[in-house]
Amino acid sequence: GHRLLYQGHGSLRIVTGEGKVIYIDPYAGDGYDLPADLILITHAHQDHTAVNLIQNRTEDCRIITWKEALVNGEYKTFDLGYATVEAVQAGNNKNHNIRECVGWLITLTGDILVYASGDTSATDQMKELADRNIDYAFFVCDGIYNMGMEEAAECARLVKAKHSIPYHMAPGKLFDPDLAEHFDVPGRLIVPAGEEIVLE
Repeated sequence: GHRLLYQGHGSLRIVTGEGKVIYIDPYAGDGYDLPADLILITHAHQDHTAVNLIQNRTEDCRIITWKEALVNGEYKTFDLGYATVEAVQAGNNKNHNIRECVGWLITLTGDILVYASGDTSATDQMKELADRNIDYAFFVCDGIYNMGMEEAAECARLVKAKHSIPYHMAPGKLFDPDLAEHFDVPGRLIVPAGEEIVLE
C-alpha cells in the first residue's frame, strides 16, 4: 500500500503503492534519500522550499509549485497517472497571500485522498472539501504565522476527514507532543515527526 512519512514541521513524504515518491514542502527532518518522482511546494517561504535536500530525482521528476498550480486565480489539477494533484485555497492575512499559496489534495490509487493544508487559516473552500471524503488531512496549527490549534480544529470539523492530523506546530520544532494533544477533533490522528503511517 501507500505509506506516508511525516518528516516534521510542514514536510511530508509519500511512497505510493507503485513505488513513486512524492515530497511535499521539503525542509524538516530526515528521509530525503529516496529518488523523487514529484516535489510539491505550497508557497515561497524558506521553511517549505528546501528542494536542494532532495539530491536524487528520477529522470522525469516533476516539481509543481504554487506558481504552476494557481494561475490568474485559477486552481489547477495535475494528472500524473499514479496520482492526481489538485491545488486548493490556502492563505491568511498574517503573511500568506492567498494568491501566492496553495494547499494540496492528492488522490492516490485505490481512491486514497490526502489533504495537506499548507500555511493557511480557515478558507472559504474548506466546507466544500467535506464532500470529498478525505482520508488523511494535515492542518497547520502554529498560531503565529497561521491559525492556531482552535481554528485548526474548527477547520478539521469543516473538512470532516476520516483522519485529521496536526502539523507545522511551532517554528523551529519538528513536532510538539504537548501541543498535539490540544488538537481536539473527531478522528484525530497524532503522527510524531519521523513516523511513517500506512495510508488505507
